Amino acid sequence: MPTTAAQAKVAVANGVKTLLQLSTPSTRQIQLVAWGFTADTATAGEIELLQTDVAATVTAHVAAGVQPLDPNSPASLLTLGVSNTGYTASAEGSTTATRVFDVQFLAATSPPNLSYSYQWTPAERPIVAISKFLRVRTTFAATTTSLVTWVVWDE
Repeated sequence: MPTTAAQAKVAVANGVKTLLQLSTPSTRQIQLVAWGFTADTATAGEIELLQTDVAATVTAHVAAGVQPLDPNSPASLLTLGVSNTGYTASAEGSTTATRVFDVQFLAATSPPNLSYSYQWTPAERPIVAISKFLRVRTTFAATTTSLVTWVVWDE
């Protein structure tokens, strides 16, 4: 979350890396509204938005970093912690079941500072089930790319 400094981008890994993870509580699902990213360089790779059954180990978000779209909304009920809602995974975990919501491929010839965003219509919005994990996950062969990622959801 940007404060006195600009929003930080996250470096991809050589291989699979979760850049952003949301953890739904055991009492509530979330409905996705939109998501996107900006890549700072032109390196071939894949960016996925998917639901998994196993958490990555991440840097935990703080409650102030999980911001509702409507400033008058109550605080999010997403579960916080290093195995829950956070960013920049240090371990991926052994995922056994996934639901893919969107996948984008970057070519080595993609322009630098490439931005991508997608907003679902109300009738097609994916639902992330209770006690599941939504991940923005990348697969790159080099570590020269950094991304800023974001997700908008409704609880």
